[in-house]
Amino acid sequence: MLDRLRDRILEFRDLRDWKQFHDPKNLAEAIAIESGELLENFLWRTSEESRRMPEDAIRAIGEEMADIAIFLTILASELGLNIEETVNRKLELNEERYPVEAVRGRAMKRP
Repeated sequence: MLDRLRDRILEFRDLRDWKQFHDPKNLAEAIAIESGELLENFLWRTSEESRRMPEDAIRAIGEEMADIAIFLTILASELGLNIEETVNRKLELNEERYPVEAVRGRAMKRP
């Protein structure tokens, strides 16, 4: 599933000859910028309000998340990283670092 999505993203980029602009530095910057645009949707809202967003805000949030996912996918491709393998490896590390019995229900990562 992720492979097909990656291939579609790269095809979209390549048809437009945008690979020349997609070096790792610029892609990382684009991810940071899009993350800021995602955060804008939550500006001045309370935590509770963020759980009850209007439909148009949810749609805008989804578009920013998609932008981040697209740039992240391209960055992974440029660096030769497999996102699924990388995320699974990180989850395994987090399972070791943050055992359930030590952190369950706590905001702090370490007791």
